[in-house]
Amino acid sequence: MHIHASPPPPPTGHGDAVPWQLPTDVRGFVNRSAEREAMDHLLAEHSRGPQILVLTGTAGVGKTSLALHWAHAVREQFPGGQLYANLHGYDPQEPTAPAQVLERFLRALDVPAAAIPTDLEALASTYRSLVAGRRMLIVLDNASRATQVRPLLPGAPGCLVVVTSRHRLSGLGVREGARHLTLEVLAEHDAVELLRTVTSDYRSEDDPAELVQLARLCARLPLALRIAAERAAGRPRMLLNDLIQDLRDESSLWDALSSEDEEESDAVRSVFAWSYRALPADAARLFRMLGLHPTGEFSTAAAAALVATGTRQARRLLDGLVATHMVEQTAADRFRFHDLLRAYAVDQARGEQEPQESERAVLRILAWYLHTADAAQARTAPHEPRVPLTPLDPDVEPTAFDDGATAMRWFEAERENLAAAVRTAAALGLDGYVHPLAIVLRAFYMVRNPFQDWFETSQLGLDAARRDGDRHAQAELHESLGMAYTQSGRLDQAVDEYRAALTIRRELDDPAGEALTLNGLGLLWLRRRGLTEAQEAFERAGALFGALADTYWEPCTTVNLAEAEAVLGRLPEAEHLVRAGLETFRERADHWAEGNALRVLSLIQLGGGRVAEALDSAQRAVDLALDLGSAVAEGHWLTQLGHAQRAAGQPAEALASYHRAAVLQRGLGDRSREALAWDGTGCAYLDLGRPDEAVGFHRRAAAVHRDLAEPWHTATALSHLADALAGSGEPDAAHRYRHEALTLLDGFTDPAALRLRGRLTRALSADD
Repeated sequence: MHIHASPPPPPTGHGDAVPWQLPTDVRGFVNRSAEREAMDHLLAEHSRGPQILVLTGTAGVGKTSLALHWAHAVREQFPGGQLYANLHGYDPQEPTAPAQVLERFLRALDVPAAAIPTDLEALASTYRSLVAGRRMLIVLDNASRATQVRPLLPGAPGCLVVVTSRHRLSGLGVREGARHLTLEVLAEHDAVELLRTVTSDYRSEDDPAELVQLARLCARLPLALRIAAERAAGRPRMLLNDLIQDLRDESSLWDALSSEDEEESDAVRSVFAWSYRALPADAARLFRMLGLHPTGEFSTAAAAALVATGTRQARRLLDGLVATHMVEQTAADRFRFHDLLRAYAVDQARGEQEPQESERAVLRILAWYLHTADAAQARTAPHEPRVPLTPLDPDVEPTAFDDGATAMRWFEAERENLAAAVRTAAALGLDGYVHPLAIVLRAFYMVRNPFQDWFETSQLGLDAARRDGDRHAQAELHESLGMAYTQSGRLDQAVDEYRAALTIRRELDDPAGEALTLNGLGLLWLRRRGLTEAQEAFERAGALFGALADTYWEPCTTVNLAEAEAVLGRLPEAEHLVRAGLETFRERADHWAEGNALRVLSLIQLGGGRVAEALDSAQRAVDLALDLGSAVAEGHWLTQLGHAQRAAGQPAEALASYHRAAVLQRGLGDRSREALAWDGTGCAYLDLGRPDEAVGFHRRAAAVHRDLAEPWHTATALSHLADALAGSGEPDAAHRYRHEALTLLDGFTDPAALRLRGRLTRALSADD
């Protein structure tokens, strides 16, 4: 293998990615030259400190359009990238919580999922640390309160934040020194220019005086002007005066309800109604129903489910809504509402439909998300527990998936909608949808670690299952929370959740569920190096699976038990177990399970001094991972290959294995396994006689393990760090770290811990 002379040092942090999150620029943007000049002036000043600009103005005045158009124009001046978030401050749904935005920002900044904190204060602190010193543009759209914005503000010079809001958010000016720029309605000639820009390819003979009338009827608000212009462009043979008369008639419907200060909002509503009433009946019905969707963004298939039609018909109707500017298309199969139009759609659904029709639409969309998520789980995690499904409306068809990769892409696209579907069902008291959705989502969350959504949906599901009296669902959701706590490094809470699940499984006399929970609990104990507890959990799980004749899970648990036995030093027993599992996995061509068993077999062989066999087993495991195309498997199994290569006297090859493992684990978000790979890297450098280079890797590994409260791994990394420091001529530092490592080993009694304790004790005696 080719080895670089100086591989990259262990990272001191994450956040190296350059995000480019701005939505597409506005088509046909016109004017606002004075406002853009003011923004340019602020940009020229912003190097003196973190700058905040709040764009305020009435609904529909074009705040978002201006912010995005200007941001695209200046984005090259921000080499650190751009971040964008729609805070949904004025949507019918709940505003987006700052913690959810921060999690997405950290992911965009390349922070692994497992390294993302779960509480708001820690999220904000991590975010501020990552953007410090970077020149970034951050657009926070549709904020309704200063409290939504404050956690998202950088804390150091370099970044420019643009906030849009219907309110002044005066508190940001008082505390954070934000500048305010108020957008008024367009000047009359600018409003006419916008109308001309949209209609010029379709209508070239319109009377300028009539365009002025149309602009005035739209209150010179850009959103209303664009909708009116799209309607005029779509009817090139209709006299503009006739269109104006239609709009004037519509406007008169609102006069009795208007007060003088409502002139602008009523003009917008009049234009909405004018365009809405011109829609064909089926398109108008879809528009209303889309207001009932859990969020303002949706796919063609979701739209089809709302109105119980086929996707081809739904796409035809959506194309019509896009053409009239009633919805916006953002990607090949993605659409979204302006928040005002969504609110208008909700109003029309309430006013023009029987409540039962709206209720049926909500049930259809929730059922569609549940059935489609279940179909996706069948491709990505077929052996995870499935939920019972009620039959779908015969006119609603869930999306089908050809493979796991397609299913996972669907989940990524719909992640926000799926979490919102759980919230919507909970808010409406539809508990029969809340807990099944939350259970299904675990199969995706467990491989992506979006902890904010995972914790929230699991807790909502657990609460719903309790109200529903569904003890099976309660057990599943306790287990889901246990997995989430485990993977986020909160191991004490994880134990509590697994034990709660176990109690319910036993109360229900559910041996299959009990066995699965015991297997998960065993893996948790293995991570905590509670080896005796892990062994007992795996043995009990294996016995239950055996009694159930479960040929899938029993051999998996057997290999997990083999790993616990191996670490406890019971190598012959461990090898017998792992070979039994290997035989089964090969018979059923389960290459992932076979590769994992080969990893454990390599661990056993290495412990017994059979280095050549250990090297062969580990290499075969990695080869299987490459055939599977699984980064999870490759990252984990490469570390074991590195151990075997070092033992075989191949430190250069080990260095390559560890480095590749660390890169993969960083991308996967497993901080603990990434740190194990960095620690192995340091050991390989020490084997190569390069202790100075080893020190940095061991320091990083020890810091991560300490941060994760992993005393065993911290002790081993500190022991290796001490060896590297001793080789670098720093005996005093080596002595301190050996002493700290020895202290951390208190309570560990397995053979490896006893050997390490003896080695440290001897080294400390020699130091003295």
